[in-house]
Amino acid sequence: MQTGSVAAVRAARHLRFPFSRRRSVTGRPYILGESTWAIVRDAHYELAVLPWGATEAHNTHLPYATDIIESEAVAAESARLAWDDGARVVVLPAIPFGVNTGQLDVAYCVNMNPSTQALVLGDVVRSLAPHGVRKLVVLNGHGGNDFRQMVRELQPVTSMFLCALNYYTCLDAKAFFDEPGDHAGELETSLMMAIAPELVAPLETAGPGTARRFRVRGLREGWAWAPRRWTQVTDDTGVGNPAKATADKGRRYFDAVCRRIADFLVELARAEPEAMYE
Repeated sequence: MQTGSVAAVRAARHLRFPFSRRRSVTGRPYILGESTWAIVRDAHYELAVLPWGATEAHNTHLPYATDIIESEAVAAESARLAWDDGARVVVLPAIPFGVNTGQLDVAYCVNMNPSTQALVLGDVVRSLAPHGVRKLVVLNGHGGNDFRQMVRELQPVTSMFLCALNYYTCLDAKAFFDEPGDHAGELETSLMMAIAPELVAPLETAGPGTARRFRVRGLREGWAWAPRRWTQVTDDTGVGNPAKATADKGRRYFDAVCRRIADFLVELARAEPEAMYE
């Protein structure tokens, strides 16, 4: 894919998938932030998608908003595909702050504690529930976020069906990348090259993303867990080498991830919350 501005990419998508101007100001009636009340009040959305990212350093070549940009782009394209397949979904504005307790000593990494996230998520659920939306999907783009316990706590007190997914785990990344990496590596860099190339610095400016491992065996092998102290793990804030990243890899991964999530959204939109089990 040739590089260009985000606006140009979006414009091209609108030309390929036009919508009536009467349905949405921008032609994307599934994006709440771009829609007017005249559209939303009669939309009868069945399912809402809440992208959730983070504001944090991503090596020396990707922007602090990487997780936000990625989660928004995946949510929007997945919703477009689902909408075209007949599902009435709506993408909410992204939450830009994630759990970054291990990066508080990295300048301008903005932390939102899990307890605060739970309060924000609860407020979103209570705002949507009276207006007919029966399902909410939290689409997560940040490894430090984990919404499962929040969903467990909220589910008994709302009639909405709640669930969460991480876009970066819905497919095997090794089928698309030589060394996917964990943070600002080949996967994330390729994805940003595809969806926001003007925000990616030249790869020769990137650090190698070398990460130090835990000394304790259980933590190193992953069957025991502890949060990482980021500045003790990596010198450039990256974990994973971005050297082999390309926009073509990113586009193929983006398309495959969005198709898989779209299929999930279509199936979930059609499901009855009271009859979710076979």
